[in-house]
Amino acid sequence: MSDTTSTPVIDPAMGTFDDEGTYTPRQVVDNDTNFSEAVTGIPEVDDGQMVIGIVVKIDRDEVLLDIGYKSEGVIPSRELSIRNDVNPAEVVSLGESIEALVLTKEDKEGRLVLSKKRAQYERAWGDIEAKKEAEAVVEGSVIEVVKGGLIVDIGLRGFLPASLVELRRVRDLQPYIGTVVQAKIIELDKNRNNVVLSRRAYLEENQKETRDSFLTNLKIGEVREGTVSSVVSFGAFVDLGGMDGLIHVSELSWKHVDHPGSVVAVGDPVTVQVLDVDFSRERISLSLKATQQDPWAEFAEGHAVGQLVYGRVTKLVQFGSFVQVGDGIEGLVHISEMSAHHVENPGDIVTPGEELWVKIIDLDLDRRRISLSIKQAAEGGELAAEYREHFDVDDEGNWMHSEEQMEAAWAEYENSGEPTATAVEEAPAADAEAAEQE
Repeated sequence: MSDTTSTPVIDPAMGTFDDEGTYTPRQVVDNDTNFSEAVTGIPEVDDGQMVIGIVVKIDRDEVLLDIGYKSEGVIPSRELSIRNDVNPAEVVSLGESIEALVLTKEDKEGRLVLSKKRAQYERAWGDIEAKKEAEAVVEGSVIEVVKGGLIVDIGLRGFLPASLVELRRVRDLQPYIGTVVQAKIIELDKNRNNVVLSRRAYLEENQKETRDSFLTNLKIGEVREGTVSSVVSFGAFVDLGGMDGLIHVSELSWKHVDHPGSVVAVGDPVTVQVLDVDFSRERISLSLKATQQDPWAEFAEGHAVGQLVYGRVTKLVQFGSFVQVGDGIEGLVHISEMSAHHVENPGDIVTPGEELWVKIIDLDLDRRRISLSIKQAAEGGELAAEYREHFDVDDEGNWMHSEEQMEAAWAEYENSGEPTATAVEEAPAADAEAAEQE
């Protein structure tokens, strides 16, 4: 578009501008040309016809276009561009030759009404249809953010869904306003005036070579740094700096995970291990828990069969109860190990949420199973290392059971700031009761 202050260049047959920029239409005079020839030379126009003319006046709400007709055509500002609320002076300039479509040959005020926007639209459709057929790329400026995506000016209004803007969904679309994007046409319906674009398809096509190289260089077992790009019900996707990989919910933590959002959030930096690379489907499987300490291995390193540990009853079953003895670590107290006397119902001995001492009687790291005993804990024994500083123990770490020492030990334990002090107070009484039964 030329500068509006420059001297316009115009076909003299259409009219002239003076030094001040005032336009004078071509005058039909007897000594200039035969009147009948002049009348014959005035073009006939019909509604829907494409015409070419010269911009002769620009107002705030309309533009006048000389097409050689008996009067100038009027282009309302709303018919200048597919953009909303534009300044006419930003779209056209004086003396510029443009194409327009005849909306009405004569409105109620006798004016010839034209549309630059619809002429552009008609021309653009032909170009868009050809590019769709050839699976070619279109380019345009992002002009608007709408519900669900962006509007791109490709000669007409193309809709770019938010899910197809990047390789992964973008939450904030505002920064794209004014940017020029390339996209593939994935849906075209002229009757419905519907053009759907996909920038993701364009990016995927252009990044296939990069992806292939990325996958080739990715080795199973290696550890990578990444950023959580999205969280879904079955896991979390991580941007590895070239492609996204999936951490399945089962690989997020050594603990049971009800929902991935309880472990990671979008934007979190994570360290993951590559579990598998599927070249044919271009999928990467990752593990977060593989880069973290296995709580079972950690528990096995710090504990041994015969030691006493403190735990909380989590669940009752027909054949016993499960007791949590560490973070994510649960062991089974078989019904035969619940009491020195015969037990018909585990609920007669313990209740869910109850905290008590148990003895480790078997520790199988390979199968991730711990067998515990309530009745053997009542007999005393060696405390696990994490408890020894809070209780009176002998040189071998065995808990010393004199009543005075026990009371003093529990007082020290409570004052140490350890959790569940109230629940812990009940344990010696339970131990003493079990001892009496024995």
